[in-house]
Amino acid sequence: MHVLFEEDGAFKAGTVLADNTSSLQVETTSGRRVKVKAAHVLLRFAVPAPGELLERAESESDGLEPEFLWEACPDAEFGFEDLAREYYGRPPQPVEAAALLLGLHAAPIYFHRKGKGRFRKAPPDILKAALAGLEKKRQQALAIERMAAELKAGTLPPEFPSQLKALLYKPDRNRLETKALELACAESGLSSAHLLARCGAIPSSHDYHFERFLFEHFPQGTGFGEHEVPEITFSVSAQRQNGHPLPREGGRGDGSQTGKTLELPLAEVQAFSIDAAATTEIDDAFSVTSLAGGGWRIGIHIAAPGLGIAPGSPLDAIARRRLSTVYMPGRKITMLPEDVVERFTLSAGRDCPALSLYLDVGPDYAVRGSSSCVERVPVAANLRHHDIEPVFNEETLAEGGPDFPYRRELTLLWEFATVLEAGRGKPSANQGVTEYNYYVDWAEPEGRIDIVERRRGSPLDKLVAELMIVANARWGKLLAEAQVAAIYRVQAAGKVRMTTAALSHEGLGVDCYAWSSSPLRRYVDLVNQWQLLALLSGAAPPFTARSETLLAAMRDFEIAYAAYAEFQRGMERYWCLRWLQQERVEATAAGVVRESLVRLERLPLFLRCPSLPACAPRTRVSVTVSGIDLLAAEAGCRYLTTLAEAADAEAIDDADIPE
Repeated sequence: MHVLFEEDGAFKAGTVLADNTSSLQVETTSGRRVKVKAAHVLLRFAVPAPGELLERAESESDGLEPEFLWEACPDAEFGFEDLAREYYGRPPQPVEAAALLLGLHAAPIYFHRKGKGRFRKAPPDILKAALAGLEKKRQQALAIERMAAELKAGTLPPEFPSQLKALLYKPDRNRLETKALELACAESGLSSAHLLARCGAIPSSHDYHFERFLFEHFPQGTGFGEHEVPEITFSVSAQRQNGHPLPREGGRGDGSQTGKTLELPLAEVQAFSIDAAATTEIDDAFSVTSLAGGGWRIGIHIAAPGLGIAPGSPLDAIARRRLSTVYMPGRKITMLPEDVVERFTLSAGRDCPALSLYLDVGPDYAVRGSSSCVERVPVAANLRHHDIEPVFNEETLAEGGPDFPYRRELTLLWEFATVLEAGRGKPSANQGVTEYNYYVDWAEPEGRIDIVERRRGSPLDKLVAELMIVANARWGKLLAEAQVAAIYRVQAAGKVRMTTAALSHEGLGVDCYAWSSSPLRRYVDLVNQWQLLALLSGAAPPFTARSETLLAAMRDFEIAYAAYAEFQRGMERYWCLRWLQQERVEATAAGVVRESLVRLERLPLFLRCPSLPACAPRTRVSVTVSGIDLLAAEAGCRYLTTLAEAADAEAIDDADIPE
């Protein structure tokens, strides 16, 4: 005797070895012996053999039409053998009964299971809806196959253009377009980006990376929309009290920043800034004034957009959303609208509102006193690195060098910066490490890149860095001593973080450090400037230490600042690869960083080199670069030969080494 039974949702057949009424001992077609409950037995038969029964039943069930069975079966619950008797018009043979059982089981849309071997026909309305759903799935499957075929053939399906950014950067796996793209990628062996590029959907590899960043961080675009530009006029009647100007306001009285009149004194200085050629957000400038009896008054002047942008204003909302200017080779996305930047940037030839820190310095460069104030600062010049560095560098300082405008002031500030650096016991920059400036000529369709090496720790670097450090440290201490909340940058045990506690920055060797020197470019600096302006004018500060607005801004800034920096590093890597292609570089020297990781000389580009033999870090080697993939921002690297021992290689800043 043989039986057909159900086990784990599957139908199986076997020979009965023992029948114990409530259970049976059965040997299956695979030779396995199982214990089967009598209630799970669906059919008992003598012939054919168990294996033959299942094989023939499966074949015969393929010819059964579920639509006809649904019409023929009763509305009430029924057993498969009853329906088989009705269907065949006689008691069914074992193969026939098993075939009908398999047919019912394979059509759950038509027949709902009610127990072992028992079913009930689906109600007409439910069946109609199920069939409609089934047809929809069939049509979707056909659409997926069609779109996948078009993609593999190098043609972009008509459904894709409106979905391109989502498909590239955040695909929704429930969409048919995503399923078609995944199918085409699996069958072609290409990534989604490369497959879409082959279809002409990614005409620019640069824009592929740039648009990804915009999709994630600027989903509404980089425009600012309609906004007001603060219109501030200055009265000349302001007086100083104890060396500090006290700004007074007049205007419409409704809290608006438009039409404000500020009584700010005009500083008796001629300030100058030092920036890269492309800098438009000129946040800082300096001045040097000789003091009677010897020494100088050194002024550090910071642009004051906080005078025209009020906390909670529409312009504040714009800056709060962006949190920082985004930098990348050839482009930038400013934190504030260009016309607002132009209103407050420290441009030459204007009297600019500024927050100033004055340091009274003796002939020995010791700081004998300091004061802070809000004032209008005459900016006489905007000096640019590319103009100044050729005539103001280590060699010209040592040899005397040529004369040029502001040489005396720059030399004095550099000597003062050297004293400040020694006093902190920490270098303001990693000496001897090379940094790179990227210049993109967009006159060519895809842009032409020029990458220029520049040594860190130059006299200009030290001068600017030290004056910014002293300003941020002193203003941070001023806020802390006055118990006015601020956002501080803290470093402990090598980790840098933002906090509202005035803790030390070990890397800089200062007791506290509150970013305040770039309010046109960083939202944290703007927040701290609002607090400083309130403190200096005797007004209540906008934020307290426990203000949720302050804490949220600090948290969001830290996240955004890290994301923007990561994007900048990624775009610099992209342009390094572009430069290699542009210059047709194949073999080049590189420095070993660690096992299988090298950094190319002349470029800040790290590549994996699987063929690299065991070498000490900083060993110079020769490698070939091939297979540059601009969409993946990767390239192949193969070891050629060793060039020099480790001691001769250039040092690499640990912060630049990828994980």
